[in-house]
Amino acid sequence: MTSVSKSTLTMKPADGSATSAPAQPDIPLLTRNKPFGWLLVITGIIGWLASGALVLEKLEVLKDPGYKTVCDVNPWISCGQVMQTWQSSVFGFPNMFIGIVAFAIIITTGMALLSGATFAPWYWAGLQAGVTLGFAFVVWLWSQALYSIHILCPFCMIVWAAMIPLFVWLTARNITHGVIKVPAPAARIIGESGWIITALLYVAVTASIFFAFLHIFVGTSGF
Repeated sequence: MTSVSKSTLTMKPADGSATSAPAQPDIPLLTRNKPFGWLLVITGIIGWLASGALVLEKLEVLKDPGYKTVCDVNPWISCGQVMQTWQSSVFGFPNMFIGIVAFAIIITTGMALLSGATFAPWYWAGLQAGVTLGFAFVVWLWSQALYSIHILCPFCMIVWAAMIPLFVWLTARNITHGVIKVPAPAARIIGESGWIITALLYVAVTASIFFAFLHIFVGTSGF
């Protein structure tokens, strides 16, 4: 017979020896390895496909400056026009090539988690740094699209949409796992508020687009 001590979560066989039994971590569901792995895979695939579509369209534009991209809807919604601005190649090459590489890393990390792999804290810290820089870059591109270029790129917006939950939940995951040091009560609140924070960011982006293009919605012209 065996007896289980609830306080220590150890199993004691009849011979008196003890073996440890794995305990379920008391952390929010989506910050656990398998659910978080799925989040990485899904957001990574969405971002990678959007970046890939932009790469293909950019190649067509480079071959033919008069090429009309699949998302050239009107003067205010056009990937082609955005691609012709300096903001689309901040580092001397098209921005979407960054997305192709970065989202591939996200997908690979997610697949590794789903297969049972674990990563050292330094890896998570590095991933946090990379995703944070990527999120900051996306926020800057969003501000440029709304307040400088005055044109929306649908595929770019899909990348924005993928980056929001990726950044929020990676940060929440690293806080709850101690990679980012914060007081325990704050870590619990952040971990349990991931979807609320994500939803608020989506609302903020939607509202900013609405007010930036208010003249379009109300039927006036000019910027």
